[in-house]
Amino acid sequence: MSKLDDTIVSRAIIDKYHARLRDNLKLDVAIVGGGPAGMVAARDIARMGHKVALFERKLSVGGGMWGGGMMFNIIVIQEDAVPVLLELGITPEPYEEKGYYTACAVRTMATLTARATEAGATIFNAISVEDVLWNGKRVNDVVINWSAVDAAGLHVDPLAIHATYVVEATGHDSEVVKTLVRKNNVKLSTPTGGVAGEQSMFAIKGETDVVANTREIYPGLFVAGMAANAVFGGHRMGPVFGGMLLSGKRVANLIHQHLSDEIVAADAF
Repeated sequence: MSKLDDTIVSRAIIDKYHARLRDNLKLDVAIVGGGPAGMVAARDIARMGHKVALFERKLSVGGGMWGGGMMFNIIVIQEDAVPVLLELGITPEPYEEKGYYTACAVRTMATLTARATEAGATIFNAISVEDVLWNGKRVNDVVINWSAVDAAGLHVDPLAIHATYVVEATGHDSEVVKTLVRKNNVKLSTPTGGVAGEQSMFAIKGETDVVANTREIYPGLFVAGMAANAVFGGHRMGPVFGGMLLSGKRVANLIHQHLSDEIVAADAF
């Protein structure tokens, strides 16, 4: 084996990461949370030609998908979501009950992660989004810090990443939206104007709600995945992931339309 210089290894990591971070200081879309909804959104937004980065606070992306149901690493999806897996090159297996399909949780999430990065999305793991930049009218940026800083309780100032649109896909906790409301007392586009909190498990309703609730919750800020149901008061759905995949596609399409309209408007001006 050829000789290795440890300082060159360190320099290579620092140089390449520094370049990656600098290249993503200005984004079309910042996605917070690397579960299935966030990852589908990252893939589709990148494929549509927009600059997108995803920030995941844990070392690994995937959210709850890796564990399937109670660590049985099989996921269930309904028929509506089968085309999403086929797009990824995964053929789900029909179950004995019509309309139910299964897939390997590990393969699905690993493939989705690969497809997102191949499409041009950048993934930053071990980074938390602790706040947003708010100008009194709109969410404009995300405020990031190392997840280890938060875990250790250290007082370390964060950095800001500009994003024309932000997608909150952190799951049940809906941390970005809650922080925005708590710090600024803003009104959301929910029936109550606030965060309703998720209801107990009811898969068929939760799956329908998670797609319907995927939308712009406040100017510049969209919700997707379980965060959408948590904000609007929808049901949780357990280890059924079709709604998550479809939610990711819906938010990507909505943002693409917004960005396209802005380009048209700018050209007309």
